Amino acid sequence: MSETDLSKGRQMRRKLLGDAYVDHIAATTYKDPLMQKFVDLASETVFAALWTRPGLDLKTRTLITVVSDVSTGREAELEIHLRMARRQGWTETELTEAILHLLGYVGAPLVRDAMLVATKLFAALRAEGEVA
Repeated sequence: MSETDLSKGRQMRRKLLGDAYVDHIAATTYKDPLMQKFVDLASETVFAALWTRPGLDLKTRTLITVVSDVSTGREAELEIHLRMARRQGWTETELTEAILHLLGYVGAPLVRDAMLVATKLFAALRAEGEVA
């Protein structure tokens, strides 16, 4: 594992998710040594290699990721990526409309599940005061 890429990826994760959230999941989800291996590899390969590429801004990348999560039914990832999208400037209304737009393309069950995730996360973010 490249220490430079790992460091670059960790910095990008913090930029996208915020220090408080990264610290929280480091102390909970990624506290286990096996999960630490996962997050290190994801930091190096996904956050350093993909999220830092030129050509798209971070705001656009977060929306693409949210759409991908909804379309594939990745609810746990959707929660993380909606958080990232809010931090990059997408509003609750814009994200809700993007999810609802998918109803005609990926189906009501996936969109319903995504809306449940979004509703819960948006309420949590407001409670945390993380984003306006």
